[in-house]
Amino acid sequence: MKLFNKVSQLWSQDMAIDLGTANTLVVLKGRGVVLNEPSVVAVVDSKGKKSVLAVGDEAKTMLGRTPGNISAIRPLRDGVIADFIVTEEMIKHFIKKVHKRSTFANPRILICVPTGSTPVERKAIQDSALAAGARRVQLIEEPIAAAIGANLPISEATGSMVVDIGGGTTEIAVMSLGGVVYSRSLRIAGDAMDNALKEYMRKEYNLMIGDSTAEKIKKEIGTAIPTNNNTYPVKGRDIRSGTPKEVNITEEDSSEALNGILKDMVNGIKDALENTPPELSADLVDMGLTLTGGGALLKNIDKRFSKETGLPVHIADDPLACVAIGTGKALDQEETFSTVLSEY
Repeated sequence: MKLFNKVSQLWSQDMAIDLGTANTLVVLKGRGVVLNEPSVVAVVDSKGKKSVLAVGDEAKTMLGRTPGNISAIRPLRDGVIADFIVTEEMIKHFIKKVHKRSTFANPRILICVPTGSTPVERKAIQDSALAAGARRVQLIEEPIAAAIGANLPISEATGSMVVDIGGGTTEIAVMSLGGVVYSRSLRIAGDAMDNALKEYMRKEYNLMIGDSTAEKIKKEIGTAIPTNNNTYPVKGRDIRSGTPKEVNITEEDSSEALNGILKDMVNGIKDALENTPPELSADLVDMGLTLTGGGALLKNIDKRFSKETGLPVHIADDPLACVAIGTGKALDQEETFSTVLSEY
């Protein structure tokens, strides 16, 4: 057994995984981000027996387009595991993919988790990775990984604030001296924005749209503060007649649709500021807060947050990969960041 472990370690490279509700990013030690695919698994149900048909990019194209016996599943909801078996299969697929299908791959894996996840949820993530073939699994909290990825001075005696807007959760944290002073996990983020857009289209235009269309609207014309009169064509199904229909929407529409979600995020940031010790609050006046995650790409979100909190707001250089990059750095420099890594 010892010989097998030594052989498998030779064939395996340590991995860092940003296991997100919307996307999963994988970092290989010393190589950076090597994989970025949607957290979607297509499952075939044949006579009551389920088997995995596709994972990642291939499975995402099937969302909303599958026949009765195939279902495209997102196994993570709000940053935590909703389907244990499917998550295990997804992690197994990603391990094999980055290790070029090597049978011997059983790497050490570092996975980031939401700050609001319970010990039971964290153990479920750890168990999934171990069952998928990892020899050892450690966990790191998302905002810490985001701060490391954004090159914030979290080890110093100065306050750093991160707002990581992912697919399922928005992580808000204030850090100093390598630890988290205050953290909060809001179960609203990119998915909630998509749902808000779907609801708005239904109410205002009597138009039924799917998740993919809502995501496109968010990326193309979604904004926190409208600045122009551009329009964007949206196709869907008319609720009254049941026939296909196309309407043109404006930035004003998207801003109105997303307003409630953005208000909740601002309230979460204000709560964090109220619970931050005065000395660190003084640091934040100069340092401001850093936005990471896919939600940071929403047009004018930095301007809206700055206007409503009175703080300077910066968007990380690569917000989408920031958490994964930070998790990779923590993997590379295990001794430096040992205090923020945990096992269950």
